[in-house]
Amino acid sequence: MNTLRLCLVFLSAACAFGADRRVGAAPSTKATPPQQSSLKSPGRLREPPRPEELGRAPLNNYGSLEEPMQTLRAHRPLDLSSEEWRRRHAGGSFEEWARQARAILATGLHYDAGKLALNAVTSARWETDTFVRETIEFDTSPWFRVPGYFYTPKNVPLPAPALVVFHEWGGPMLFGADRVSGEARHPVLVEHRERYTSGRALADWFASNGYAVIVIDAYHFGRRAPRGMKGLPPTYDPATLDHDTLKRYDAAARDLLYLGVRELNWAGTTWAGVNFGDDSRCVDYLLSRKEVDPERIGCTGLSGGGWRTNIMAALEPRIKAAVSVGWMTTGDSQQVYNLAGAIGTFCLLPGVWNRIDVPDLIAMAAPKAVMVVSGSEDTLFPPLGQREAARQIAGAYAWAGFPDRFRNYAPPKPHCYDAEIQAQALAWFDAHLKRSARSVR
Repeated sequence: MNTLRLCLVFLSAACAFGADRRVGAAPSTKATPPQQSSLKSPGRLREPPRPEELGRAPLNNYGSLEEPMQTLRAHRPLDLSSEEWRRRHAGGSFEEWARQARAILATGLHYDAGKLALNAVTSARWETDTFVRETIEFDTSPWFRVPGYFYTPKNVPLPAPALVVFHEWGGPMLFGADRVSGEARHPVLVEHRERYTSGRALADWFASNGYAVIVIDAYHFGRRAPRGMKGLPPTYDPATLDHDTLKRYDAAARDLLYLGVRELNWAGTTWAGVNFGDDSRCVDYLLSRKEVDPERIGCTGLSGGGWRTNIMAALEPRIKAAVSVGWMTTGDSQQVYNLAGAIGTFCLLPGVWNRIDVPDLIAMAAPKAVMVVSGSEDTLFPPLGQREAARQIAGAYAWAGFPDRFRNYAPPKPHCYDAEIQAQALAWFDAHLKRSARSVR
């Protein structure tokens, strides 16, 4: 018996020694090393949704690697998803959960450009009966100077409420802000707007309805699209290109997406981090303008713009209201249904999606007023994922004590931000941003 006890003590010490000698581990300087929370599986494997449960036939899978990928997903702790956290922490507060969830998301972005001056300039000015539009550029980091547009509404009291409007991911990559701003500068923009926004430039439309607006080119889009490589000339204006040349240049820019991911990751950051850094600086720009009420700022966008809206709602405290269109689901249902067609470079956040799920982005936004728009005929996402995400978000808002500040709008529409959705978005913003500042804090 004594021999057995001695062996057990030896084995225990050996395991402890080995654990502290794993690759990259620093030697312990204390007799008793600090305990760290273990990211274990919840104690049960989460079964992925069956295809027949999705509400729509799956569009793609990972072939022979789908099964191990599902097994890998089943072992994620998801310990900071709102529902799992509540299950593990009976009596815990929403604020405590949201603080932890925001921290894991913010850390996972791996991007902090620090504080710096905007150094903003206006290079052009265009006036209509309902707004003034300025062509602007400003620093979002020591390494990026970002172009965009700023709108001042006419015929409304100033300072006015303001919106950060995000352009979509899908579409002509050589255009970014120009997809949602100004006159359509190329036939492909006319076609794009007809398909997704009822022919409207979203930024112009919101400005005409009484909002100051800012819109910028996202990284790798528009004036920030690649140049000087892979057959792309050092300088070009996409608005002047013929149809075939534009398509060729656009395809070349898309072919560089994977290189872009590697470049950013090798620099120690993420695409989502760059986007959030730029988008948050848009709020800094709005606050620099006397025409803007700093207590009444919102954001909105379709598709990849909806995703950027989700991140901004989650992390940017100066945002008071948001309308996210065409990007909400649950991770597991999306994996089974359509990962290849929906999960873009801007979604990749290692160390985040094993802890939280997509609906948590909006859940942690409470008490901000957020409307999520999920078209029931949007084939990018499974109906099951859309419904389950809405259920989880509604539950989190009720837990936070603000059930009336979340709305799930599921019109029978495809992937779009059309005139009817725009009207609903405007009504939402009017209700939450055109009230007194006190009501939207």
